[in-house]
Amino acid sequence: MHDKLQQSKIDSSRARTRLAHFLGIKWQVPVLIGIGAVVATVWVTQPRADNAPIKIALLADKTGPLEAYAKQTSAGFAMGLDYATHGTMMVAGRKLVVIEKDSQTKPDVGRTLLNEAFNDDGADLAVGGTSSAVALAMLPVAEQNKKILIVEPAVADSITGDKWNRYIFRTGRNSSQDAISNALAIGKPGTVVATLAQDYAFGRDFVAAFKQALIPTGAKLVYEEYAPIATTDFTASYQRIFDALAKYQGRKIIFLNWAGGGNPMSALKALDPSRLGISVATGGNILPALVAYKDFPGLEGSAYYYYEIPKNPINDWLVAENKKRFNGAPPDFFTCGGFIAAQAVVEALTKTGGSTDTEKLIATMEGMSFDSPKGKVVFRKEDHQLMQPMYAFKINVDPKVAWAIPELTRIIPIDEMKVPITNVRH
Repeated sequence: MHDKLQQSKIDSSRARTRLAHFLGIKWQVPVLIGIGAVVATVWVTQPRADNAPIKIALLADKTGPLEAYAKQTSAGFAMGLDYATHGTMMVAGRKLVVIEKDSQTKPDVGRTLLNEAFNDDGADLAVGGTSSAVALAMLPVAEQNKKILIVEPAVADSITGDKWNRYIFRTGRNSSQDAISNALAIGKPGTVVATLAQDYAFGRDFVAAFKQALIPTGAKLVYEEYAPIATTDFTASYQRIFDALAKYQGRKIIFLNWAGGGNPMSALKALDPSRLGISVATGGNILPALVAYKDFPGLEGSAYYYYEIPKNPINDWLVAENKKRFNGAPPDFFTCGGFIAAQAVVEALTKTGGSTDTEKLIATMEGMSFDSPKGKVVFRKEDHQLMQPMYAFKINVDPKVAWAIPELTRIIPIDEMKVPITNVRH
């Protein structure tokens, strides 16, 4: 029995080593960190004797309904470090060590693992928070330990709003950026909108911001429907939406704000809202989710990222590198986010001369701008939210492409999105 267990550990180690080689990581040491079944993978590059390595904790929900998002974040983060350090995994003479942990889409696990990363693993700073619920649970840990947490890709407004503290930065977009850009993409006078969203911070924050953002466009949000995150049967929800919209005249739209499991788009297609004069709109999504968009040619919305939209050398590098590492697959929605988070880490550490002193990092990162796959982005000084362009699109269906294509209708620049500042600085 002991020999079988030992052989299993050896096989597991060899598999991770092969993965590291595939991802272009020069050295990888697999270790078990913590108690029980929580497994962490440490990416390590050989440190110089005269300079201690910089340890970065990366927490992502690789178990649970947001698994696909988390894996993209991890892949993007690895490529972002490679790009930003020119393949050296070194900043100012110090090697980078990434300690990756699975927060399992559980707030208590995320909180425990981040505390463990700072106190047991000696992490100098952290990146992560796939689910907004997990990210919110981790915010106080950063403050208690006086360490930087860069939130990526959780979107709840409260992360850089009323739950914010000075140790929190976010490279992911927030709900208001999603909401405002989508309102600008679909809002027109005489339009009435009903929303279907998940019943937690991600959904409710979006709808609250979306409702306000529609007002100056002349459109009006007239009905809000919320469903549990694990919902698979949307029939009753859609019937309530149909009944609500039947009371109004004009252009009618159902806007879907959904992440992870379930398939509200296919369910809506089966009910054929067009027979009632109702159109469908939603924001961008990962490539597997865009397959369902093929049922709605001409659908409009706004996207955080689609690999064919940005035209710049950094995005060109990301697209080519992702295809090289992942059998021709293009980078996806959250790959870009992980990449930008890694760029932010390297940019900040470069500007501090490799210092991981928290106060120096905060002073450096407030107002810090850099070029990304999406073009120029900047951390807003007031709330540490990364301000970034968004992309209005219309869905095109090409039979030769497995997913629907969000074709750019216009870039929505940073200064056009009046994203509110809702945090309180202490």
